[in-house]
Amino acid sequence: MAQQSSPRGTYLQVSESLRQKIDSGEISEALPSQAALVRAYEVSRSTVERALAALKAEGLIESVQGAGWFVAGTGDRRPLVERVTDLLRGEETKVGDRFPTEKELCERFGASRTAVRSAIAQMEGRGLIGKGAGRGREVLTLPAGRETQTA
Repeated sequence: MAQQSSPRGTYLQVSESLRQKIDSGEISEALPSQAALVRAYEVSRSTVERALAALKAEGLIESVQGAGWFVAGTGDRRPLVERVTDLLRGEETKVGDRFPTEKELCERFGASRTAVRSAIAQMEGRGLIGKGAGRGREVLTLPAGRETQTA
């Protein structure tokens, strides 16, 4: 974000920019992760947190633990682990299939690496995924609610 000579605080400039993106529909559901906002606006994490808090105070956005920030009244509010587990419920998923990488999951769900690692750890703890060939992970079993398929 180009520094402007303005009496308004930097966090207010960030919040105003996000407000405009929400009003225009450029952001319609999930907001980018805090890390992505830090990079995009070239500001500190605390500045981004203050900007998000200001928008939350206005009722424009809301925070969902483990899922991120959303435009108020939109988005999937389930915990990230549930949304990632849904990947295993797809008709094409079978035991033995490769599981997406942390990076792929971060991009797909707009979540931080920390949140994705937590979801993966929970899924590994439930025996749904585990170490596969090489450094990757694979599907070990399918979640309840799906007929068991074998590789």
